[in-house]
Amino acid sequence: MSQGLQIPAAFWREELAAAYRRSAELLDFLGLSQDFASSEAERNFPTLVTRHYAALMEKGNLRDPLLLQVWAQKPETLVVPGFVADPVEDSCATQVEGILQKYAGRILVMPTGACAIHCRHCFRRSFPYESLQTQGLALRLQEFLAHNADVEEVILSGGDPLLLDDESLSVIFAVIAMAPHVRRLRIHTRLPIVLPSRFTQTLLETIKNLPCEMILVVHANHANELDEASALVFARLRSLGVHLLNQSVLLRGVNDCAQVLTDLSRKLFAQGVLPYYLHQLDRAAGTAHFEVSVSEGLAIMEKLGAMLPGYLVPRYVREVPGASGKTILVKAD
Repeated sequence: MSQGLQIPAAFWREELAAAYRRSAELLDFLGLSQDFASSEAERNFPTLVTRHYAALMEKGNLRDPLLLQVWAQKPETLVVPGFVADPVEDSCATQVEGILQKYAGRILVMPTGACAIHCRHCFRRSFPYESLQTQGLALRLQEFLAHNADVEEVILSGGDPLLLDDESLSVIFAVIAMAPHVRRLRIHTRLPIVLPSRFTQTLLETIKNLPCEMILVVHANHANELDEASALVFARLRSLGVHLLNQSVLLRGVNDCAQVLTDLSRKLFAQGVLPYYLHQLDRAAGTAHFEVSVSEGLAIMEKLGAMLPGYLVPRYVREVPGASGKTILVKAD
């Protein structure tokens, strides 16, 4: 993939169709025993890993930080007090089907429940996507925006909103463009990392024609997730004036180390992406083995602040249901 390459429009769909859908297959590709796969964990939350992402992993390494994010393991099946199906209370924030509002002036729109990868730490791993009515969403969004002139930012999330086809995205973009009070569109996506072939010329043209400011928030947790393909996607997006931010989740065994997070921030910045948030793990059922305590997180952040200039240090935050915004975690005086 190069900056001037015209990617065939259908290639990303073919690549997605070829994704690993069983941990045993992924482990076999990495030269690891299939005995480490947990069918019980996969029944609760199916495996889905693109081959592009799998190719970034170190073969033969059971502790590879990318593998740990997608490998269905037995600890996921444990019932741990405090870890629940809806840890951020999305269900309480729903305004109309597919549209959530937690914070003033911003709405979150979920146009699809599909992802290109199933991250085992996902806070929406138990979200009832099967009941999500995406048909008619554009009309519901149009009506909602017409009656809520205080909304100045629309956030597309999911699922991964960029798994919509270009035509469906264009319809949603057109609805947003018709609302003069919407000044910004924010898209949360993992695709520059796990499915960079999605960024076809057609998609880029669709983004280019958007009249409002656009922010793309990517989700990278480790420097090894960033490669030449992600760098080229980010370069093409920057050339269109898209603002690029990254959010990470603090994960046990993946990035719970100041040096790992320093490497991530430096590599993100080298690819034109600004570190934005480091999230304390949302306590979703099945994710307890990923949790890093807040005290450990604060100690890591203190080291991070000594190793990096301030603009490369992400804000350490957690989502508190009912709060007016993200809660920044700081040491008590």
